Amino acid sequence: MEEHFKSEMESEVLAEKIVEKLQRRTIQNFMDIFILTEIKNGSLSGYDAMALIHERFGILMSSGTVYSLLYSLERDDWIRGVWNSRKRVYELTEKAKQNMKAITQANQEVQDFLKRLSLLNTA
Repeated sequence: MEEHFKSEMESEVLAEKIVEKLQRRTIQNFMDIFILTEIKNGSLSGYDAMALIHERFGILMSSGTVYSLLYSLERDDWIRGVWNSRKRVYELTEKAKQNMKAITQANQEVQDFLKRLSLLNTA
């Protein structure tokens, strides 16, 4: 009986690790859409983006990952960094504002896709 319980616990731990790894990969792969969608609601600093991801998904992204993505979005003219007091915040560029419908649609399609994978179903 004790061996069965131990094996069951090991399976649960393994399942949790697999889910956590999948969640991290999913967030990393779609973080650009997530950040653009969030910046639509107001400017965001790199720290704010990391805190938001942690708050919403329970995952700590490294500052290197987040800032690398922010710099890439800035280079591609989707966001613009401006200094606000002591921190750099990012806001949407005109290009991003003009394409917000496509960004919102992409965000919805990603959510629909993940639901079809049953990753977001809580029922």
